[in-house]
Amino acid sequence: MYHNLKKLFWWSELKRDVAQFVYSCLTCQKSKVEHQKPAGLLTPLDVPEWKWDSISMDFVTSLLNTPRGHDATWVIVDRLTKSAHFILINISFPVSQLAEICKRRWVLS
Repeated sequence: MYHNLKKLFWWSELKRDVAQFVYSCLTCQKSKVEHQKPAGLLTPLDVPEWKWDSISMDFVTSLLNTPRGHDATWVIVDRLTKSAHFILINISFPVSQLAEICKRRWVLS
C-alpha cells in the first residue's frame, strides 16, 4: 500500500501513517497472508457416473422483458453430458416456484 501511495503523494510521515492505518484496519488485518490458511493442492472434481448426478446452475438477470414478462434466464448444466437447459423465469419467482418448474420439467416428464 505504501509503495502505491508514494508514487502519487508525499508527506514527512507517510510510511508511519500508512503502517498505523493498516495496523488499525480490521479488513487489512483479515486479508494478511499470515492470517489465512494455506490453500493446499488443487484437486479435480469427481467425474459423475450418472446423468443429472452433478449439475451447476446460474441465473442470467437484467434482461429485457419477454412478451410473457420473463426477465431472467435460469441456466442448468449437467456436468456429465454437458447438456444445458435455458429456462425463462421472472427474477421475483420464489424458490418453491423454481422447484415446481424443475419437477414439471424433469421428474414428471
